[in-house]
Amino acid sequence: MTADASTPPAGPRDTTHPALAPRIIVVAAVVEEGDAFLVSRRQAGVHLAGLWEFPGGKIDPGETHEEALRREMGEELDTDVEVGELVFEVEHTYPERTVALFFYRCRLRGIPRPLLGQDVRWVARGDLATLGFPPADEELITRLTSPAAR
Repeated sequence: MTADASTPPAGPRDTTHPALAPRIIVVAAVVEEGDAFLVSRRQAGVHLAGLWEFPGGKIDPGETHEEALRREMGEELDTDVEVGELVFEVEHTYPERTVALFFYRCRLRGIPRPLLGQDVRWVARGDLATLGFPPADEELITRLTSPAAR
C-alpha cells in the first residue's frame, strides 16, 4: 500500500476488519532538527495515554493526508508544517481498534506551542528508544535509531 500526502483516505473508520474493530486512519509528523525529533505525550483519558508519539492525529472525512496533518499540527501545536515524503506506514491492531498510521517527514513553519496541555519535547535520536511509544511505532523507532539512519 502506497500513499502520499495528497492521497485521500478510504474513510476515517472502516469496520470491515475481521475482528470488527474500528479502523482509524492516522497521520503523524516526523519533525527532525539537529538530530533531535519533536514528540508529544498522549494525554490522560485517551487511547494509549502517557505514551510518547509523533504529533498528528485522525483524518476527518474527505481530508487528504496533508490536510489532516496540517490541521492537527495547528490544533495541537499552534504551528503549520511543510509535509514531505512518506517515511513509514504501518497497520496495527489493538484489542479495541485497528490503526493505519502514515508517518511523513515534515518541516516546521513556526515554533511549536502545545495548546492541549500535553508534554512536548525534542528528543535526541539516540534517546528515542528510551521513551515509551505505542506498539505501532516500534518499527519506526528502530529504523530512526539504527546506525544506517544517522
